[in-house]
Amino acid sequence: MLKAGVLGAGHLGKIHLRLLNQSDKYELVGFFDADEVNGKKVEEEFGYKYFKTMESLIEAVDMVDIVTPTLSHYECAKKAISFGKHIFIEKPITNTVEEAEHVRQLLAEHDIRGQVGHVERFNPAFIAVREQINNPMFIETHRLAEFNPRGTDVPVVLDLMIHDIDIILSVVKSKVKNVNASGVSVISDTPDIANARIEFENGCVANLTASRISLKNMRKTRFFQKDAYISVDFLEKKCEVVKMKDAPKSPGDFDMILQNAEGIKKQIYFDNPEVANNNAILDELETFAYAINNNTTPIVTLHDGTEALRVAKMIIDQF
Repeated sequence: MLKAGVLGAGHLGKIHLRLLNQSDKYELVGFFDADEVNGKKVEEEFGYKYFKTMESLIEAVDMVDIVTPTLSHYECAKKAISFGKHIFIEKPITNTVEEAEHVRQLLAEHDIRGQVGHVERFNPAFIAVREQINNPMFIETHRLAEFNPRGTDVPVVLDLMIHDIDIILSVVKSKVKNVNASGVSVISDTPDIANARIEFENGCVANLTASRISLKNMRKTRFFQKDAYISVDFLEKKCEVVKMKDAPKSPGDFDMILQNAEGIKKQIYFDNPEVANNNAILDELETFAYAINNNTTPIVTLHDGTEALRVAKMIIDQF
């Protein structure tokens, strides 16, 4: 079992602590939090060992799980890598692209593994249809959330939209050609609602909307490709696949047939795969353990995290 330690014991950090503690892939050694009062409170409430310094925790483990505020990701990652420890780092990977590139460089120099916490890659609804998403040419995403003061230290693009940016970059195998975007600050000092249009060199267009001041929560993405429409509801963990094929010469009474202006007939049919239950955060942590133990490439690499951040910064620069 890999010895694991967590940096940061906030809302998400406590979730990581709980899951690492119950995982049979890790031995949870303990955690460090810069707020000593909070650290001791978490130790007393949950029984996890609180380390008084970051260095003492890092020395005691094989893998460092960085769940601190974004602004401190870079320094935490550098420190862990300097001790030769594998790093799992929550999204966004760092605060700047330059920092992300440097972390990637250091990781390569020390020949250790790193993974970024883009948890939607492990959403069971996305996993269920991932193999059916083939060369999408139009993608539309809506990620809306009710207001929560947690996370408002960064623009909504880095807080919410970056999830969808990573998903899109994972399925569109083409370089970004152009970005147009707008954002509005309503409650926070940084944009709370944003819309972005990303154009790729292969002709694919993605339209993304993110808001943290909505009246209801929504996390939906729709993929349009040749002869197929695929919808993923990341919140409800549901998916829908609508496909088209050449209509049979003698369609049945219940077959859905469309005919275009040229007289070509297509049959519409549904091909909805089963969505398995899972804990996405636990899965991302345990697949990282597999990558470490088997010397394989993590599912969400530091390169993936860097590219998602790069596009996010392109969007923010448009505001």
